[in-house]
Amino acid sequence: MSSKIYSIKLAACILLLSLQFAKAQNNGSFNIKQYGAIGDGKNLDSKAINKAIDAAANAGGGTVFIPAGNYLSGSIRLKSNVSLYLDQGATIIAAPVTAANDYDEEESTVNTTYQDYGHSHFHNSLIWGENIHDVSILGQGTIWGKGLYHDYVKGKQSANKAIALYKCININISDITIAHGGWFGILATGVDNLTINNIKEDTNRDGMDIDCCRNVHISNCSVNSPNDDGICLKSTFALGFARATENVTITNCAVSGFNEGSFLDGTYQRNPDPNFEPTGRIKFGTESNGGFKNIVISNCTFNYCRGLALETVDGGLLEDVTITNITMRDIANAPIFLRLASRMRGPDTVKIGELRRVIISNIVAYNVRTAILISGIKDHTINDIEIKNAKFYFKGNGTTDQAKNIVPELEKGYPEPGSFGVLPAYGIYARHANGLKLDDIELHLINNDARPAISFDDVKSAGLLFVKAPDNTATSPIVQTNSSGITVFQSLNLPDGKLNP
Repeated sequence: MSSKIYSIKLAACILLLSLQFAKAQNNGSFNIKQYGAIGDGKNLDSKAINKAIDAAANAGGGTVFIPAGNYLSGSIRLKSNVSLYLDQGATIIAAPVTAANDYDEEESTVNTTYQDYGHSHFHNSLIWGENIHDVSILGQGTIWGKGLYHDYVKGKQSANKAIALYKCININISDITIAHGGWFGILATGVDNLTINNIKEDTNRDGMDIDCCRNVHISNCSVNSPNDDGICLKSTFALGFARATENVTITNCAVSGFNEGSFLDGTYQRNPDPNFEPTGRIKFGTESNGGFKNIVISNCTFNYCRGLALETVDGGLLEDVTITNITMRDIANAPIFLRLASRMRGPDTVKIGELRRVIISNIVAYNVRTAILISGIKDHTINDIEIKNAKFYFKGNGTTDQAKNIVPELEKGYPEPGSFGVLPAYGIYARHANGLKLDDIELHLINNDARPAISFDDVKSAGLLFVKAPDNTATSPIVQTNSSGITVFQSLNLPDGKLNP
């Protein structure tokens, strides 16, 4: 054997032994203090955190341990087979966003045409990972996005996500708290086998956006976001192609829209403006190129926020969804909003999508500002929707003039219930729908209302079974326009059978 080959083999053996020794010395745990972190909230610690992550990755994997302390940080780069563990009392604080503070700039991306800036870039984040696998962010500590921007700032380096993950596999985020998370507290795009469990968020924009992801489980989470969505499923074009968000469960979660910061401190303060519409909801969309499939939402509470929103407006299929055991209080607009439209923010060749096969059951919603809104567009109906075993308590106060309102179509507009104005019904307004089933539903009024309980416009084949609403001698309980095949059974004090068009 030549001396050169022998030297190479010897060096390789020494490197392997040193890595094994380092891992044994650390017992698989890499304390960031051993890599130079100070934790005083004044000195920048991101270099030390990244050194610890690199050491764990080079050792074949392990846990990067962040003990109690305040760690001012720029970008933290996650790597495969590494867990980031924040101990009780540990806080990662986003430093002011500058290159001097170790933030990574936004990377070149596959496209910026069909989605917002925040959905097009991922490296400009406090914590980020791309093309990584088997990674966890764990612990009882806090991620505080203090220095993050809440939007794109032209001409400036703009880190605007607390956690961003792009094209990853086997990710677990559990038990942490996120305060003031920037544009997104958690943005996961093209991530498969994603678990988010027992986290708390009190933030200024979206709590978590799950985009083009498969096999996702979100459980036991509390998300407070007064100015944007709480838990939001999306399917953008950020991967360069349309991909559905599918096989998703969301369970045992709470969403709300209290003033930012007042959720974590337990004061639960509300905006003093009575017309303010806090967001904080669970939503599918708006970005919906790839659609949404095979999704279950169960055992969730909505408090002082908007209601459920299921939207497909960019050509995707929204189908096979079950939502059950939901309670809502103080809902700022529609408790249920189903929207199929043709905004079509995507390639010109894409056709209008479909919204079909949705079951929503076991709902209690109290102090709701506006009616359930189900709206397709002309020649593109929403199909096979069932709402059952539900009680809705609406604020009311509608007038006879409002009962005559013409609802705009807004086929290409941004899909939001408030955009349609005051609806001509206080309980349910459905348009361009087929195969609608309403079963064992109670529509209550907190205040008197001169509008009908239900208004159908271009609805075909709808069945009402055991639907109850207050008597209103001034108007019929159901108003039909261009509708047919409406049948009732023991509902609204109407004779059983098919209603005349």
